[in-house]
Amino acid sequence: MDIQIISRDGEPEYAVLPWAQYQVLLTAAGLQQPSTPAAQTPPVATATDLRPLAHLRNLREAKGLAIEALARTVGISPSYLGLIESGERQPDAAIRRSLAWELGIAGWRDET
Repeated sequence: MDIQIISRDGEPEYAVLPWAQYQVLLTAAGLQQPSTPAAQTPPVATATDLRPLAHLRNLREAKGLAIEALARTVGISPSYLGLIESGERQPDAAIRRSLAWELGIAGWRDET
């Protein structure tokens, strides 16, 4: 990914990336893509909407997280996370919330 980090007072404040890569991240997150940059913010996915799970690997890689690191943080094995990423397993609500929290996806984490 071609990301530019903009810092203020030595701390990262913004990340700027090409529009096409932003669109890929939106798709991976299961969010509607705005037709133009000025369009309204798209709605977030809900816990019953499992489409973001189909893009879990893309989301993890976009954040620069190794499968082992994300699995350890969420409290599951890397092999189980691999099964979730491949669509072979559907995680329970608690794991979905943890994944959402770690990946910064609003909408999953607040649901039961």
